[in-house]
Amino acid sequence: MTSKILVVDDETDLEVLIKQKFRKQIRQNEYEFVFAINGIDALEKLDIHPNTDLVLSDINMPEMDGLTLLTKLNELNPLLKSVMVSAYGDMENIRTAMNRGAFDFITKPINFEDLTITMEKTLKHARQIKETLKAIKENNILKMYVDENVLNFMGSKEYESTIMANENIEATVMFIDVCGFTAISESTPADVVVNMLNTYFDMMVKEIIAQQGYVDKFIGDAIMAVFRGEYHLDRAIDAALAVRQKMGSLPDPKGISNFTPKVSIGIKSGEMVSGNIGSSSLKRLDYTVIGDTVNTAARLQDTAGENQIIICESCYEGVKESFHCKKVGSINMKNKATPVTVYEVLE
Repeated sequence: MTSKILVVDDETDLEVLIKQKFRKQIRQNEYEFVFAINGIDALEKLDIHPNTDLVLSDINMPEMDGLTLLTKLNELNPLLKSVMVSAYGDMENIRTAMNRGAFDFITKPINFEDLTITMEKTLKHARQIKETLKAIKENNILKMYVDENVLNFMGSKEYESTIMANENIEATVMFIDVCGFTAISESTPADVVVNMLNTYFDMMVKEIIAQQGYVDKFIGDAIMAVFRGEYHLDRAIDAALAVRQKMGSLPDPKGISNFTPKVSIGIKSGEMVSGNIGSSSLKRLDYTVIGDTVNTAARLQDTAGENQIIICESCYEGVKESFHCKKVGSINMKNKATPVTVYEVLE
């Protein structure tokens, strides 16, 4: 990758000297040099070449000297690294330059071996900073798409060796579906529908996180959430009740007539498999939970009506002293040999 270097010096013969000394690196596209005769000219050149990696600047120049330029560079781009190259190598000038943000200081007459080492050291430091900032930016973007639990797993020492490993866990899965979404999406502009759905999801996610759950995935107009740890079923139900209450207090969405936001929710606790599911060879994985408990939670949500929170009998037995529930009855579920007794959580 070519490094772009701005040389600021009113001695025009320095340009010829640099082109001679670094002719090999220039031919091999290691370095690209841009030249300016003073600080004002340098700022104009930086406007034309914003991707400059390094500034080499003299101190004593007409119109704008190098120390003033340092101040301007810090205002323009604090990440841009500068090395002062000057005959004025007294301690006062060196201290002033360093205090104004210079990365290093080289005295004239120039020792080009020393200059090369200093340039490489400075360019390496600048690249490291850029790579760090890029990683932070990418990580912030990644957090918008990937749950924090996945990121924590990816950052663990065991990540490479356990990428396809899984574990059996006891947890609670909750499916929340926005009722009537399919019907309105057929007759409503896409941007209106997406804005509405994002508003609902934002509220739901906050309630899930408040109960120490995490969003496993968004599925169209539905959310799949997982709760682990102590009282995971109780916390899932608390989140469900909060979502239902908040959904009922939301104003009718703009641009959509005759639509009142409601949800249907299915919850199931039990054993499930947690880990990366997918193809490691294709590098397409989903950090999720699977198993009969998950499938049952999804089918309980299918059973739930508008603003209903549906749980199975085993869950009811575990929370009947903490929540007010009523028996709905027995329902037949796909791949279940016997009917399943379900309850509605009221409060």
